[in-house]
Amino acid sequence: MPSLELTSPAFVDGGPIPREYGYTEANRSPPLEVDGVPEATESLALVVDDPDAVEPAGKVWDHWVVWNIDPESTTIPEDWDAASAVEGQNDYGEHGYDGPSPPDREHSYRFRCYALDTVLDLEAGSTRADLQREIDGHVLNEAQLTGTYAP
Repeated sequence: MPSLELTSPAFVDGGPIPREYGYTEANRSPPLEVDGVPEATESLALVVDDPDAVEPAGKVWDHWVVWNIDPESTTIPEDWDAASAVEGQNDYGEHGYDGPSPPDREHSYRFRCYALDTVLDLEAGSTRADLQREIDGHVLNEAQLTGTYAP
């Protein structure tokens, strides 16, 4: 089985995320490419978080939680309108993407894609914790892309 891969034409894994994707800039979601989706995949889920936020915010900060993405979608375009999927609540208290905004220093941001063997029956506005409970036992494969962003 091929490995699930998540890449972006806007930045390389481990490299800086361009400024326009930041919360206080244009606040647009970056373009993403998904490759190697397992044949049995019924839907994809995507979580973007900041593990470096534990020090200033007291927790890993969720920037984007979205599920029931069509597994045939190999491209998630820049500033994607996720109307064909379901978006959860991020830690800004919003639904949808809100970009990097580190308060103290350069942070790393994880873009994680999950190939699922099911379509989730989870309400819009649910949290990442809700999503994690729902995908437990349904993940066929996962991929991660990491970018950095400084104040």
